[in-house]
Amino acid sequence: MADATADLMLEVLKSVQARLAQVDGKLDEQKQEMQALRPSQNGIRQEITSVFQKISGIHATLVRYEGRLDRIERRLELSDVPNLT
Repeated sequence: MADATADLMLEVLKSVQARLAQVDGKLDEQKQEMQALRPSQNGIRQEITSVFQKISGIHATLVRYEGRLDRIERRLELSDVPNLT
């Protein structure tokens, strides 16, 4: 009876070991996939940074144009705001 229990435990442990090996293999696959995605993530990050820089430049240009337009409107007396200069 003790031999049957030992044999049964050995079979269960072999099964657990085989499943653990499968899990290790899947984990290695997932790790490789994530490492493969890093360069594309970095590229996307750079693109987003570039877009934000371009938007910032456009915003600065619009602010300058708004100031110029305000001055033109004041000179031509098209604005409701009194001329302070």
